[in-house]
Amino acid sequence: MPVPWFLLSLALGPSPMVFSLERIVGPQNAARCSPGLSCHLREGDMLCMPGSIVSALEPVLVPTHLQTELVLRCHQETDCDLCVSVAVHLAVHGHWEEPGDKEQFGRATDPELEEHKNASLQAHVVLSFQAYPTSRCVLLEVQVLAALLQPGQPVGSVVFDCFEAALGAEVRIWSYTQPRYQKELNFTQQLPDCSGLEVRDSIQSCSALPWLNVSTDGEDVHLLLDVSEEQHFGISLYWNQTQGSKTHRWHRNLTGPQTITLNHTDLVSCLCIQVWPLEPDSVRTSICPFKSDHRARRNVWRAAQLQLLPPRGWRLNAPCSLPAEATLCWQAPSGGPCQPLVPPLYRENVTVNKYLEFPLLKGHPNLCVQVSSWEKLELQECLWSDLLGPLKDDILLVETRGPQDNSSLCALEPSGCTPLLSRASTRAARLGKQLLQDLKSGQCMKLWDDDQGALWACPMDKYIHQRWALVWLACLLFVAVLFLLLLLLKKDHVKAVLRARAALLLYSADDAGFERLVGALASALCQLPLRVVVDLWSRREVSAQGPLAWFHAQRLQTLQEGGMVVLLFSPGAVALCREWLQDGAPPPGEHSPHDAFAASLSCVLPDFLQGRALGRYVGAYFDSLLCPDAVPALFRAGPVLALPSQLPDFLRALQGPDAPGPWRLADMAEQVSQALQPALDSCLRPPGTEETGLEMGPELENRT
Repeated sequence: MPVPWFLLSLALGPSPMVFSLERIVGPQNAARCSPGLSCHLREGDMLCMPGSIVSALEPVLVPTHLQTELVLRCHQETDCDLCVSVAVHLAVHGHWEEPGDKEQFGRATDPELEEHKNASLQAHVVLSFQAYPTSRCVLLEVQVLAALLQPGQPVGSVVFDCFEAALGAEVRIWSYTQPRYQKELNFTQQLPDCSGLEVRDSIQSCSALPWLNVSTDGEDVHLLLDVSEEQHFGISLYWNQTQGSKTHRWHRNLTGPQTITLNHTDLVSCLCIQVWPLEPDSVRTSICPFKSDHRARRNVWRAAQLQLLPPRGWRLNAPCSLPAEATLCWQAPSGGPCQPLVPPLYRENVTVNKYLEFPLLKGHPNLCVQVSSWEKLELQECLWSDLLGPLKDDILLVETRGPQDNSSLCALEPSGCTPLLSRASTRAARLGKQLLQDLKSGQCMKLWDDDQGALWACPMDKYIHQRWALVWLACLLFVAVLFLLLLLLKKDHVKAVLRARAALLLYSADDAGFERLVGALASALCQLPLRVVVDLWSRREVSAQGPLAWFHAQRLQTLQEGGMVVLLFSPGAVALCREWLQDGAPPPGEHSPHDAFAASLSCVLPDFLQGRALGRYVGAYFDSLLCPDAVPALFRAGPVLALPSQLPDFLRALQGPDAPGPWRLADMAEQVSQALQPALDSCLRPPGTEETGLEMGPELENRT
């Protein structure tokens, strides 16, 4: 028997079942009715033009329910097509007027009764079927005797056999009467592919389909494609994201049996694989085998990010949909757990990759967002710290408003919310009166306000206990004298050490020669001195944390310390930037798992697009390896300097306002240029003459 949709949905679930389908022989379409109805299929297709709804002056037949079943239309035993049979259930709308009125006209005559008894009601039922890129409409003429009609009651159903559709296609079916007396019935459904039904021996397009198996070997996952030696096929990896959207990650056209290895760090729960033979109108089949894989779910959370969208918006970015709840909390600079705030953001469900809004009046560095899944804390990010600076030594006052304008104030501390005028031995209780005065005088910043209460952030810097003032002054004087002595003994060296800034170096690992050149540049900058951070020296941490998490942590620390992020452009980096600007993301597998450049673009590009790059980023390229016009125009909003010809300007940008004078910068530039020249000459050698080995910095020697 045919397979109804509710059983088919079971077959297409996480553990597919296999069903046999009823077969229809011959290419002719047909219509059939339930007892009591007569129906006729009007030959030929028609235009799908439903028109507007009209009022019914008499009783009419209207469709009340659609039912679909899958069948096979077969021309030969092994030459069948998937077909959708549609049943339309009908009911009568309105009622018949009785023949004659007893009070006004007397009893109706026998001919009138006989004419009413033999009368019939006719309807033109339109079925419309759309499966991209084709659509089709058919017209069914249906009649029912008036004697069988009861207002509001079903009268039977009419079945159309059948609409042909491609396996794996998305189809939309709707029905209405002509003329229309009410809205049409419609629904959309995804048809199964070759793996969902027992059709491999009956549908010729399935017999040539590449069959895919997934196996696990230690940390890696293998995709095994079982095809003939000379068969050509395509394979695509994509993220099946929320609301049916897809983000393609990787695509190849291959020949013959293949084994494709995926690193366990590339697995996410919504990663799906689609395969198809490279033939016209070929059937595609998709599987999503990692929905229940614990490593895949963990990787989704590792890739997830919280993003602040000024002025009051935020978003949880993740490759897959996640069951997540979010709430606000207050993080004290002294450490400890982040204190949850019930108002103003109750724990609520979060939709991934969707714009959300904070009910706040103002942001604060100490306000953080906590995201949990199944009551487990997965993410915590103080989103305003990048914009407003590091955590402040402020105290949060919570005002709670009750009925009849009753209100109370308490200070949020690690031990709980302390009433300001209590006798507790906490800092807030000791300074309760002063904090109330600060609140009344407007020295506290209001973060949130509504009928339930308000939140206030009050600065605490001025309340440092007076008895420590002399101790701090003595310490400062001692440190000042010590620094003065050191400056006199080793003026230039101490000045450089005290003013060393951080520089986060981002590059694309085009080849081994270019990595040697990057290593030489990083080692030379360390001698200036600068505190240089580069993934080449931190591969163990990058592998453990993942390139995105490693870059985010290093970028945050570098910018908080007043350092600079260096974008080192090369042909590979330029190509990757253009892929991001055009397509939104580069395909996986084409870059090293230790390469932080590809992972950094999701954070770097928004800074340039939103005008936050000036003073944070500096671009550079080696003028013998790249033309200046090759750098994408978006990155030219900030300084983009050629090396080694513009080394003095490059070093001045890295060292900021504390950069030494021109003569000192010239000496530094000469020192860096001499260190770069051997590695630069190695990059310019013809292929096959490069030396082996990478330029190893002091951190790489200790970590690899």
